[in-house]
Amino acid sequence: MIRRCLLLVAVMLTASACGAGGFNGVYNLPLPGGADLGDHPYKVRVDFQDVLDLVPQAGVKVNDVPVGRVDQIDVGGDGWTAEVVLLVNGDVRLPANANAAVRQSSLLGEKFVELSAPSNPAPDRLVDDAVIPAERTSRNAEIEEVFGALSLLLNGGGVGQFQQIAREVNNALSGNETGLRSLLSNMDTFVGELDKHRDEITRALTSLNKLSATVAAQRDKIGGVLQNLGPGIDVLTQQRGDLVSMLRSLDDLSAVAVRTVKNSKDDIVADLKALAPTLQGLAAAGEKLPQSFELLLTYPFTDKAAQGIRGDYLNVFVHVKPPTDPATGLDAPAVPLKPMDPPVMTQRGR
Repeated sequence: MIRRCLLLVAVMLTASACGAGGFNGVYNLPLPGGADLGDHPYKVRVDFQDVLDLVPQAGVKVNDVPVGRVDQIDVGGDGWTAEVVLLVNGDVRLPANANAAVRQSSLLGEKFVELSAPSNPAPDRLVDDAVIPAERTSRNAEIEEVFGALSLLLNGGGVGQFQQIAREVNNALSGNETGLRSLLSNMDTFVGELDKHRDEITRALTSLNKLSATVAAQRDKIGGVLQNLGPGIDVLTQQRGDLVSMLRSLDDLSAVAVRTVKNSKDDIVADLKALAPTLQGLAAAGEKLPQSFELLLTYPFTDKAAQGIRGDYLNVFVHVKPPTDPATGLDAPAVPLKPMDPPVMTQRGR
């Protein structure tokens, strides 16, 4: 009787569990074993593009060490991603920019969530209610996906043509080993030279980028110039005949000028030769020619004459050469001149 009552109670509990929460209620039941969450676990919300067949109560690991479990899996707010709530042991310290991935314990094993630190960890740590966005999540390829891709390759992926491809490559390379070796050597030299001028190439690309940005900033002005250039080209088209006639006239003029220069070449050379003594005389005059021009401009009172003026009178110095005696051919004796009376100075009354 007691055994029947216990069996009836078990059936009723099972029915009530299925009716109240279905399988979600079963997922919420604690499982034996698993990671130790400690006294103060914290929640982490992770947005996955695809969680495959990950289920609640699945493990959470860091470096293959269990540190928590999956608490809840729901559809994200955008309706396309999956929001997974993780419970992590409070003693586990992870950077704020930690990554999350859905992994598989073995080829046919269970799924779990692996948390890892990135190559450049943030100084802050992962705290309660932190969110790991979808761009920092990933998942492994499923065995079904691998087999499907392998089946596509084997059935319709062109594996049967591998032998034909290998045969054609052998035919192409046969007898051309020297040329191919030289080609590879030249290619290695070319790549090496490109690597040596990497900075110049980068600088040229940067300058080209700046030029493109400048041209893009002046796009409206350039468009206006191109639009206004059309009428100018139309005018040039209309005056094309006149321009051609002008160019032909210039050609005739140049021909006449060349013929004239050729015919008068001897006369020009003779004139230049006749002008040579004059130019040599001017060069020999040196500074005397400019000085004579200065004297001409100040005639009759030269710079020397201006130095003899003292107020309202002018000092005159006269040098008289005595006459020559015809009998002796010598200078005649000088005749003393009578001294002039000094000027009379009168004093005006005040």
